Amino acid sequence: MRLLVTLTMAILLMGVVSGETVDEAETNEEIYLFTSFRGNGGDGLHLAYSRDGLQWMPLKGDKPFLKPMVGGKLMRDPCIIQGPDGLFHMVWTTSWTDKGIGIAHSEDLINWSEQKFVPVMKHEPTARNCWAPEITWDPDGKQYVIYWATALPNKFKEIAKSADAGLNHRMYCTTTKDFKSYTKTRLFYNPGFTVIDSTIINVQDRYVMITKDETGHPPAKNLHIATSDKVTGPWEKASEPFSPKGLWVEGATALKIGKYWYVYFDAYRAHRYGVMRTKDFKSWEDVSEELKVPKGMRHGTVLSTSHDILDELLKQE
Repeated sequence: MRLLVTLTMAILLMGVVSGETVDEAETNEEIYLFTSFRGNGGDGLHLAYSRDGLQWMPLKGDKPFLKPMVGGKLMRDPCIIQGPDGLFHMVWTTSWTDKGIGIAHSEDLINWSEQKFVPVMKHEPTARNCWAPEITWDPDGKQYVIYWATALPNKFKEIAKSADAGLNHRMYCTTTKDFKSYTKTRLFYNPGFTVIDSTIINVQDRYVMITKDETGHPPAKNLHIATSDKVTGPWEKASEPFSPKGLWVEGATALKIGKYWYVYFDAYRAHRYGVMRTKDFKSWEDVSEELKVPKGMRHGTVLSTSHDILDELLKQE
């Protein structure tokens, strides 16, 4: 009996010495990464990590991991997912006015493939931009769905309701199985208002799209959700806004932690990040006061990764 007590105390002391209790160690199995950019996006990809989804610490001294080389040579709104092939795939906004997006791939988030510019809106001569692309794996079609916001000044009657003349954004998409050939660009989501910054997550065999209403009259700039049975749509009518009333937000991204979904957003007018959490996408709690992110962090995405990946990222200087 005395030996059993001694062994138990030794195990507990090991937890204290390492700086973690047993409970803390259990909650620290997941590693989360946050992609983002700084300023206008000219210096490239920034990464931060967290063990709880609330305290985010910059990696590499908050220096960029990858510099932009294609299109207008910006790297705004970087979105990274890890595909079923084990590779990390990133898409991003290459400039304010390009008719295409940037794409690159990596095994470890340190060494990257050659950057490619994909002219997804080249066929539309009046297209004003390709903003905030995101990428999602489609298990039904065994393909990647890439979607983004573009304004086409000569389309959609709702243009008069836009805050900025001509910026009647709708979501467009293409799909690819190999990042060599892409399907014809099509209209992906038209909620009847100007919309940008969509992101898609899988929730209990349904797909939830979180998106920004970009309407300016009356002031909106808030977040809604729409749902579908498939990544490729069609999407049901957008919900009522769930983001904090009166706060202009954009760049939503979501992460499942325990029993909650955390939806992060860039409160760009307030120059800060915020986060709402929910269990059912009906009732929401604002936990922004608990959130800490690197200074100057702008619009990015979150993903889970392994301890091995983080260990190598922590070695970068």
